[in-house]
Amino acid sequence: MSLLTLLALAVALGSDAFSLCVGIGMAGVNKRQIAIISLTVLVFHIFMPLLGWYAGGFLGERIGRAAGIAGAALLVYLGVKMIWDVYKAENEGPHFVITNTGGLLLLSASVSLDALSVGFTLGTQQVSLLLAAGIIGLVAGLMTLAGLTLGKYIGGWIGDKAQLVGGVILAGIGIKLFF
Repeated sequence: MSLLTLLALAVALGSDAFSLCVGIGMAGVNKRQIAIISLTVLVFHIFMPLLGWYAGGFLGERIGRAAGIAGAALLVYLGVKMIWDVYKAENEGPHFVITNTGGLLLLSASVSLDALSVGFTLGTQQVSLLLAAGIIGLVAGLMTLAGLTLGKYIGGWIGDKAQLVGGVILAGIGIKLFF
């Protein structure tokens, strides 16, 4: 997997955090909250792909190419689901509000679950572990920071567009991995 593909994957994974954090930012956050949320999402986006990586590597050694195909199919599924959620959730309000550490951990875990699945895929593709996890985490953290900051200052029209683009990128990378 090329560095450009890895960066595109990281942006796609960070788009969930970005779009959700635009909404959170619009609800009102201070600089300290922005820093804490961004750092927590960054850490989760490093940890989850590593966990998925080891599971993917283990399965990749045992079932070979089938694991790669399953991983590619999973990326396509996640991308299509992200696109579907943009249109399905048009009239929905916020799902939860961060009021304590539990809410922060729930936010971080929910936006990084797709990174767990992607980690599985990366484990089947023989990508550099440290490079992949570092890029995914850093990009997700920066996109979280950007989403919270933008949400704080501008309207919510950006959020759904970012998730739509992220879904298209994930599905596209999944399709590329089939070939």
